[in-house]
Amino acid sequence: MEKPYVIGIDLGGTNTVFGVVDARGTILYNGSIRTGEYGEVEAYVSALAKSLKGIIAQAGGREQIKGIGVGAPNGNYFTGCIDFAANLPWKNKIPLARMISDSTGIPVALTNDANAAAIGEMTYGAARGMKDFIVITLGTGVGSGIVVGGNLVYGHDGFAGELGHIIVRRENGRLCGCGRYGCLETYTSATGVARTAKELLIQRTDDSLLRKLEPERITSKDVYEAAVAGDKLSVEIFEMTGEILGEAFADFIAFSSPEAIILFGGLARAGDLLMNPIRRSLDKHVLKVFAGKTKLLFSELKESDAAVLGASALGWEIKE
Repeated sequence: MEKPYVIGIDLGGTNTVFGVVDARGTILYNGSIRTGEYGEVEAYVSALAKSLKGIIAQAGGREQIKGIGVGAPNGNYFTGCIDFAANLPWKNKIPLARMISDSTGIPVALTNDANAAAIGEMTYGAARGMKDFIVITLGTGVGSGIVVGGNLVYGHDGFAGELGHIIVRRENGRLCGCGRYGCLETYTSATGVARTAKELLIQRTDDSLLRKLEPERITSKDVYEAAVAGDKLSVEIFEMTGEILGEAFADFIAFSSPEAIILFGGLARAGDLLMNPIRRSLDKHVLKVFAGKTKLLFSELKESDAAVLGASALGWEIKE
């Protein structure tokens, strides 16, 4: 009898979320651990395996699980390794698929976290029926999953589509966790929004609700809440962020002419505060031949579901 369930794992820079998924794409049991609490990957895998065993027991035991799919930053589908992920506590090359398989006794497949989100969006969300689209994940970093002709773009080595690391500011660009300067994610991730806020508070003297907060503790959520409350500086921060994203999206459209660009992740919850300046900037910078052809959409899935469901789809493909 075919095993009825798979497990999807979304490994983020802050949290790791996972769930048992059935063949219809329903997440039956789920859990999470905090990624950043584990300085050593061995300790992380041990804690993850312990938590996974809990939901595996809820699902009826290991015999019910066909496979585990993992979406992770810099996850390489071809090798099952995480290679030099800028936003994770562990550096170098991590054979994560093998480590999780050894700890659980279940076969594991791994891909880039944003690729997993794209698979989930294509199967269950805003990209249903689309064959050409890009998912942009706006979280601790900026990730991307590119689908062309119904297939994920992996490139010859498994790492194609690192759009968060295109350089958008060469003059005095911000240092990125990848070691380069001026990458998109240093400006437009949740972390980047917080960096913009701290910089403006130092450079300017405007009254702002953000000045009531400890500068080093300011988060993108604080900026969002202040903007909703009418704080002009915070609204300007979203305008600046949207301007840069719109410029970048114009370049992405020139590359693959997607039917849609879909925003996913915590920062996307800012809604029109972010989307309106993106639209204005995109309209200003896009090549005329592409004008008005690409939809800008928010994910239709719950924040964690797209990546968990997308990662879980890898589990069904595993050959036992």
